Amino acid sequence: MATPTDWLAGARPRTLPAAVAPVLTGTGVAAYVDEPVWWKAALALVVSLALQVAVNYANDYSDGIRGTDQDRVGPMRLVGSGAASPKAVKTAAFLAFAVAGVAGLVLAATTAWWLVAVGAVCVLAAWFYTGGSKPYGYLGLGEVMVFVFFGLVAVIGTTYVQTETFELLALPAAVGIGALACAILVVNNLRDIPTDTVAGKRTLAVVLGDERTRYLYSFLVGLAAVAVVAVAAASTWWSLLGLVFLVRMLPPLRTVLGGATGPGLVPVLQQTGVGQLVWAVLVTAPLIVLGVGG
Repeated sequence: MATPTDWLAGARPRTLPAAVAPVLTGTGVAAYVDEPVWWKAALALVVSLALQVAVNYANDYSDGIRGTDQDRVGPMRLVGSGAASPKAVKTAAFLAFAVAGVAGLVLAATTAWWLVAVGAVCVLAAWFYTGGSKPYGYLGLGEVMVFVFFGLVAVIGTTYVQTETFELLALPAAVGIGALACAILVVNNLRDIPTDTVAGKRTLAVVLGDERTRYLYSFLVGLAAVAVVAVAAASTWWSLLGLVFLVRMLPPLRTVLGGATGPGLVPVLQQTGVGQLVWAVLVTAPLIVLGVGG
């Protein structure tokens, strides 16, 4: 029987900064262009965190019943390790989806009902990443969907529920967050190339191969840096403080480009997540200060 510690590990807390960063960024944009609505920002954070946990449990369940997780390194796999039954992990995923759904319904009811459709698409995307008969995560499309949902949708959506308008400034902010969210998945899949290849899971990393996947990780970090400049050009040059995130990204970049494999790449997941959070804080803090102060 899985212990509470096992369940916490199965939720993969190292990935949670990827859920916090887009909400913080979207709120920063809302503060700069209009004004933040803090209770809506809090609900958006609940939605984002719950979806992240849900997709982590859903992946654990789906990969576990396929046997993909049997020989993997990295975070605890509840089903793959036999610590929890597939039914229990599936139930945990659905409970997390339910939490996200309730918070999302409140946001939709107080903003626009068409957001219910957006939320439904997010849930379906989270489930079918590794679930269903033809999961898109097994077809090399995982990074595309992460960029769309944990970048564009999360940031622009967080801004929209607070301002009820689509703001151009949210776009480069979403690109930066999406790029780093993709980088987290890229390094995760880089680590798993040997086992995914054997299991028949054709992630983008498997398709590109080891060397090009490492270059892709570097490109995504560079794209996030370009996004900082774009945000600053569209708002305030104080947002260039966000380029300090590159200092935080130097250790994971050295690890990835240095050829680390297997367990050596595990710390890069957390380091990249923290780097994304630093990006969000330093880019959007000036937006919030100037927006609220102004």
